[in-house]
Amino acid sequence: MAVDLGDKLVVAISSRALFDLEESHRVFVEEGVEAYSRYQIEHEEVPLDPGMAFLLVRKLLAINTLSGDNPRVEVILLSRNSADTGLRVFNSIQHHGLTITRAAFSSGDPPYRYVAAFGAHLFLSAEPGDVRAALEAGCAAATIIPARTEHPDEGPPGPLRIAFDGDAVLFSDEAERVFKTEGLARFAESERSAARTPLAGGPFKNFLAALHRIQKEYPDPAHAPIRTALVTARSAPAHERVIRTLRAWDIRIDEAIFLGGMDKGEFLRVFGADIFFDDQQGHVESAARHVTAGHVPHGVANES
Repeated sequence: MAVDLGDKLVVAISSRALFDLEESHRVFVEEGVEAYSRYQIEHEEVPLDPGMAFLLVRKLLAINTLSGDNPRVEVILLSRNSADTGLRVFNSIQHHGLTITRAAFSSGDPPYRYVAAFGAHLFLSAEPGDVRAALEAGCAAATIIPARTEHPDEGPPGPLRIAFDGDAVLFSDEAERVFKTEGLARFAESERSAARTPLAGGPFKNFLAALHRIQKEYPDPAHAPIRTALVTARSAPAHERVIRTLRAWDIRIDEAIFLGGMDKGEFLRVFGADIFFDDQQGHVESAARHVTAGHVPHGVANES
């Protein structure tokens, strides 16, 4: 009987986001496919070092240790390697003790095509083109940006902490379009008048909902293995529509920080985010001074 991952949180990740493949990638860029293939086969017994999303993946998989015989998280590897050159990646997964058993090796073709087939709620990659294509196909996706700060080997202690921007990430970019085209005063007026009209969902709504399903298994939030935060440039009176939207979705978010345009980085450090998702490159760069960040190239802020 076919295996169904429908009751799990499914995260797909590229091999370059999971492991440090920069030296291998240099060989590929400078010397070509055949040299890259020889290099990977010659080094396939040499474990790869952790990459940008390694600690995040470790904390995701650690949730399964709390759920007994019903693992709640599945991590899928998606890679542009061939199965031949990808053997080093699988050997590295085993070396680091990661319980990743499913993968797709696409031999140079874009691997994001398999995101929907695996039922993934999130795709993380170091390749912006694959991220954009995954978003266009309807999947939450982000280009991962490493934190420019030192982390302990095991990552921050405690639950997995995930922070989100609001407009164009959790929510549609309808309100942000008003701000971009008509200014702050019109944005505030529009959001005040629409306070009781829920915002449409953005690309990360389903991912947040999947996180929330796991959280609901822990009635006491203090014991939940996941903690979420909304970190937004909004302030009063634009806060009300956001709160009512999450209420309409029946989704709990643990912390909400309305910054009114203040820099987000320090607040993400205080929250202890394992990763923060934002559609605006400037906010991502600010966040990356403190925490790992994911750029979501979606919405009006990313239209040329």
